[in-house]
Amino acid sequence: MLIRLLRAYLRPYHQTLVVIVALQLVQTLATLYLPTLNADIIDSGVVKGDTGYIMRIGAVMLGVTLVQIVCAIGAVYFGARTAMALGRDVRAAVFTRVQDYSAREVGHFGTPSLITRTTNDVQQVQMLVLMTFTLVVSAPIMCVGGIVLALNQNVPLSSLLLVIVPILAISLAILISRMRPLFRKMQTRIDGINRVLREQITGVRVVRAFVRDNHERERFTKSNTDLLNVSLGVGKLQAFMFPIVMLVMNVSSVAVLWFGGHLIQSGSMQIGALTAFLSYLLQILMAVMMATFMFMMVPRAEVCAERIQEVLDTESSVVLPENPVRAVVTHGHLELRDVEFRYPGAEQPVLRGIDLVARPGEITAVIGSTGAGKTTLLNLIPRLMDATAGTVLVDGVDVRQLDHTTLSDAVGFVPQKPYLFSGTVATNLRYGKPEATDEELWEALRIAQAYDFVSGMSEGLDSPIAQGGTNVSGGQRQRLAIARTLVRRPEIYLFDDSFSALDYATDAALRAALAHETADATVVIVAQRVSTIRQADRIIVLDEGHVVGSGTHGDLMAANQTYREIVLSQLTEQEAA
Repeated sequence: MLIRLLRAYLRPYHQTLVVIVALQLVQTLATLYLPTLNADIIDSGVVKGDTGYIMRIGAVMLGVTLVQIVCAIGAVYFGARTAMALGRDVRAAVFTRVQDYSAREVGHFGTPSLITRTTNDVQQVQMLVLMTFTLVVSAPIMCVGGIVLALNQNVPLSSLLLVIVPILAISLAILISRMRPLFRKMQTRIDGINRVLREQITGVRVVRAFVRDNHERERFTKSNTDLLNVSLGVGKLQAFMFPIVMLVMNVSSVAVLWFGGHLIQSGSMQIGALTAFLSYLLQILMAVMMATFMFMMVPRAEVCAERIQEVLDTESSVVLPENPVRAVVTHGHLELRDVEFRYPGAEQPVLRGIDLVARPGEITAVIGSTGAGKTTLLNLIPRLMDATAGTVLVDGVDVRQLDHTTLSDAVGFVPQKPYLFSGTVATNLRYGKPEATDEELWEALRIAQAYDFVSGMSEGLDSPIAQGGTNVSGGQRQRLAIARTLVRRPEIYLFDDSFSALDYATDAALRAALAHETADATVVIVAQRVSTIRQADRIIVLDEGHVVGSGTHGDLMAANQTYREIVLSQLTEQEAA
């Protein structure tokens, strides 16, 4: 998965990669050439006392060092830019894919996991690429070049490499094989911490209200400890790496000096050659140690790449049509024909056999007990999810064939849990219509019964809104969400229990204002409160995912037992009549 991900997202930067490899090659060759020049100075200059030769070769060494420095700086510069660009592109790809997901896919992965995959997982892959470009590209060149030049200095002494390199490689391979499953657990533990932390921050008011601080602290401590234990396991294995590398390097140096000393004593080797051989040996082992940095990161980056690729490979269940219908929705006539919705692997569908017609100029209400499928039904209309059977039609066109933008412009949806973005009142209201004027915003606020509290804010339309709208009350948040939909002036209005946080007086005033504003539009209201929907032109009663009644309030009170039970649970017989 890691190779597949890197191949896909490094392809646009292939020319830069060639430059990086070329710079690393020149830098490494310069590094490898220096010990040979140093040996030449010792054997032909120092031993013979030729000062002029020492100065000439020394000047060459300075020139080679300058080339090495320039190439190293260039390789790091281009490598860092490419690694950062890779991270940017992968994050953008994951974000774009998640934006296309329906509620089904988001629920499958979970919000905390998607956040971790977009941030921490991408960062791990990005760091691996950065290390590869700045250190690891030169490692194989230095290793192979060092072996060749070591053989050039003394073949018998080079036989030590046949023992040293395999010992080091096998030791590192054993450690890395044990680290990989721990890295997978580590990323899962990070998901867990994100989930707990997100719940605690979002639900801080509930935590305080029920005095559950200690309980939440224990939950976080457990998640934190789980991550700590896995990290300690990884850390213990990593702690063995560098001592093993250093042990092999030091033992190798002693062995080279021991056997090299005997070769010098026998006249089979010169002092400069031994010095150069020792330098090449250290460079070979340093190359292996640089590769060790990557080996430590590869298992974790590979796990992260698998998690990233899983998101990128998961297609949304809401598929955009190949040849979309772009005809403008002018009437807003809504119809559901024998609609069914079933979650993957579920024994029973959430909705089944749903037939519903909502006409322009009418208010259609949907009511039912908790879990009856009311919200799911509304989610099918703007294609937040797609029906698994049956058809949803807008102006006679299947919503799965409509252009996504056309459908979005035609349908205004106020969700059950209204969400406001960080910014101002104006930026939130203009979310669906960026070109809306201030007059349009104030008019939408008047209809939504939000004019008074917004005008009472210190900066009016420019008053700040916190992320999620946490600095306004639940009722104010609902009214701002309704105003945001009104600014767009769609042909179809969907209200998913959008009046639940309003007091009865505000609810009544808002419905009266909406009745005038949406007189020519199709309005579908999901509500638990009977007083909100009793004046609707048509009321649909849902029970366990299918329609058990349809008609006006009076008709249903007389003939539908399910509706009658819902009404009488909220109103007296006299009030209901």
